[in-house]
Amino acid sequence: MIPRYGHVPRPGRRHRLRPGAYALLIRDGLLLLTHQSGPEPEYQLPGGGIDPGETGLRALHREVFEETGWTIGDARRLGAYRRFAFMPDYGWWAEKLCHVWVARPTLRLSAPTEPHHSAHWATPRAAMGLLADPGARAFLARFRHLI
Repeated sequence: MIPRYGHVPRPGRRHRLRPGAYALLIRDGLLLLTHQSGPEPEYQLPGGGIDPGETGLRALHREVFEETGWTIGDARRLGAYRRFAFMPDYGWWAEKLCHVWVARPTLRLSAPTEPHHSAHWATPRAAMGLLADPGARAFLARFRHLI
């Protein structure tokens, strides 16, 4: 059974399945987070949607680079969770199936290439207070020993 976090889906509301790949990015005891300034400002685990025909791991590499400018290595899948949420970028409700990895940021190639994103380092304790997604916080709490 995949755990669910966040809002309970309303009966009759259509939710589009949106698989995604996200990562706990660990380096020197810190986590690399992304801050999305719009449309709703929040700190997030770097990652995002898995496009049709794309593997989860390939999506993870692409999304991390777009949102942070970093390349990653040693990625290892930790598990998954579900989250029902409104996606303001698209204007629809989604059942997000969030696959979570742990990985090591290896090389910063550029600033984030995705609009409205910036990369930030945080201690695990600070990250727990910054992350908006309860599923991301649960994975951080569960796998904090890896940091």
